[in-house]
Amino acid sequence: MVKNVQEIHKAALRSAGFTRQLLAFARKQTIAPKVLDLNKTLEGMLKMLRRLMGEDIDFSWKPKMGLWAVKIDPSQVDQLLANLCVNARDSIKGVGKVTIETDNINFDAEYCLENKGFKPGDYAMIAMSDNGYGMNKETLSNIFEPFFTTKEIGKGTGLGLSTVYGIIKQNNGFINVYSEPNQGTTFKIYLPRHTGKDAKIQNNTLKEELAIGDETILLVEDEKSILSMATSMLNHFGYTVLSASNPIEAIEIGKSHSGEIHLLITDVVMPGMNGRELSKKLLGYFPNIKCLFMSGYTANVIAHQGVLDEGTQFIPKPFSKQALSVKIRSVLDE
Repeated sequence: MVKNVQEIHKAALRSAGFTRQLLAFARKQTIAPKVLDLNKTLEGMLKMLRRLMGEDIDFSWKPKMGLWAVKIDPSQVDQLLANLCVNARDSIKGVGKVTIETDNINFDAEYCLENKGFKPGDYAMIAMSDNGYGMNKETLSNIFEPFFTTKEIGKGTGLGLSTVYGIIKQNNGFINVYSEPNQGTTFKIYLPRHTGKDAKIQNNTLKEELAIGDETILLVEDEKSILSMATSMLNHFGYTVLSASNPIEAIEIGKSHSGEIHLLITDVVMPGMNGRELSKKLLGYFPNIKCLFMSGYTANVIAHQGVLDEGTQFIPKPFSKQALSVKIRSVLDE
């Protein structure tokens, strides 16, 4: 009899959790938002998250000092991190590494016009990265769909990431995911900066002038939409742009180009050849070429993978037109 009651109790708890996940996805979960310092909130969760990960996973915490405040229900932060941690843990076979980072990010109106789902303003970012088996493009396009799962029957409900998506949308934020097969995954969550009465002032800061130039840039990016967007940005800045969708094409363009190429802007993680390997090959043709690497993975994760050396010029995706223009000039004028 006692055993039956215990099983009923467990089933009720599972059903309650299942219902909470459905409500979160539908953005109808009852919430009690509070102004939070995410760094303090996350630090309070680290012990629990480490237990959730297990002893075989190296857990790294890299907070941004001076992180902007956000307004969100603390229990929703617990849900976000727990679901992402479980997702990261399940993607790692055996020994692995998970990194949680925070940062301050601003997106301007022009950037948001070119990127559906983004809204201008200041955001506190939480990035969670793992070095698990990663995902292909087909899986990436479905991960936030309710009941979609790559796990065996009985191993997952397919509601974990849809819950994450629902919570973020309920709090007027957004999420980006970067992943390649066998290269791990990075989730970047953006939550609006809480500024109280000063919110309108903060979100309507004066637009800075773009840094322009007339040099020749070789741009390499295997994601067509990003290649197109970045090419448009570079043309707007005044640069001559040679664009390539993969490293082999970039090398062929370099070989056939009769003039100087002043800067290589390349994605770090690409099929067949990574950005560092590509830059070394191009140095054979253009000894004075400078390099700017970009990636949806964070700089800390890229460094840990040993793909880029310390001090390498790097810009994280997503980037605004202003941020890209300034970064390019700092590299070229170095």
